[in-house]
Amino acid sequence: MAKQTTDIIERSLEHLLEEVAFLPQLQGADRTKAFHSLGAILSTPNHIHKSFLRIVRENGEVFRIPAFRMQHNDTLGPYKGGIRFHESVNEEEVINLAALMTLKNALHEVPFGGGKGGVAINPREYTVREMYMICKKYVQYFSDVLGPDKDIPAPDVGTGQREMDWMMSEYKSINPGKPYLGSFTGKSVMNGGSQGRREATGKGAYYTLRYLLHDYLNEHQERLVDTTCTYAQTALAKWKQPLSVAVQGFGNVGSVAALEAYRCSYLNNKVVAVSDRNVTLLNQEGLDISSLVLFSSSNNGELPRTSDELMEAGIQAEIRDREEILYLGVDVLVLAALEDQIREDNVEQVKARILVEGANAPITGEADQILAQQGVIVIPDILANAGGVIVSYFEWLQGRETLFYTEEEVYTMLFDKMKSTMNSIFHSYLGTGKPLRKICYSHAVMKLSTNLYIQGKLF
Repeated sequence: MAKQTTDIIERSLEHLLEEVAFLPQLQGADRTKAFHSLGAILSTPNHIHKSFLRIVRENGEVFRIPAFRMQHNDTLGPYKGGIRFHESVNEEEVINLAALMTLKNALHEVPFGGGKGGVAINPREYTVREMYMICKKYVQYFSDVLGPDKDIPAPDVGTGQREMDWMMSEYKSINPGKPYLGSFTGKSVMNGGSQGRREATGKGAYYTLRYLLHDYLNEHQERLVDTTCTYAQTALAKWKQPLSVAVQGFGNVGSVAALEAYRCSYLNNKVVAVSDRNVTLLNQEGLDISSLVLFSSSNNGELPRTSDELMEAGIQAEIRDREEILYLGVDVLVLAALEDQIREDNVEQVKARILVEGANAPITGEADQILAQQGVIVIPDILANAGGVIVSYFEWLQGRETLFYTEEEVYTMLFDKMKSTMNSIFHSYLGTGKPLRKICYSHAVMKLSTNLYIQGKLF
């Protein structure tokens, strides 16, 4: 996965090198040297911090747990990125996710750099007290590199506002008298967090779909009618048509995206399938997402797995294997679980014509190329799941100003920010036929390159 991000960055730089209108001040050998420097800077992290957290479990046993904090690039501002608690966490994964954060912030013009953290555990195997100690130890081990103006973590897979509250409390204890509200984002509202932060990523992911198939096409459909772009043809074929939607993952991102689709009055869509780590639920007539959210919130975040549980939840659905959600004959598939869900070995089984990456890197590079050749619309993670970091920025600002926005104000600002980004790239996407991921990366790399040049860092 890290190589995929590096390859896309390198291809973006190769394209920009030939664009004479980009950084025209650089000519000849100076231009070649500067672009080689850009490749070196953007393909490697600034800092790799790793350690083993020493944890004493409640039974008295001592564990050493691998933990990471990667700081990829701070050209645009302090490092920013979530902390992931998952058994698959490893150094390469966290480096890749930190690089993705750098590009995501650049694309959306959020004044942060890219960072990422991780702890290699399965949170379900630890007690609340043990989780609390893991959070405290993480801050203790990495306190020197964290801070409101240095590196600002947030929730990710396996973490939420509870863990951010614990971590900020420990940061405050370690740094008495220093500003602390902006040291972590994704906190509970009563602890200095922002209204709407938990829902932001899921809402933003669905908003990208809605904006493309409703707002943008309504305004530009006449220009696109005669285009040969396969992506535009796919979008126009779905425009104003009933849409069936499947959502893989029913956590903070997937459940919110599914609920947004369920309630949406702009698109004629229905959510026919959802899944979690245990099961896929299918109803071709549409699922009652509100009832599923209520059941999940009362059952450790899990969907009904048996007929009795479906009856308890008041849900009509078929119970299928969890992997089946990837291969259903639906119009839209929202990927809101983990990385590498659609790969070279299973991509041909995917029937959806529009894929939304609510998770980070759920489609491998090889699969992405095959989908592009088939004219499948892929709304990439760098665009689709940026809602979390955008609202984290709003939370960071609120902490500095101690002035807090309403939930409605937060969502209005979020959608305005994402709308601005989408308007800047959809014209190229549906006009040139280049994959949306390629265009997004090119815009992000262009922003970073310009700033690196202005700051004199290419020598």
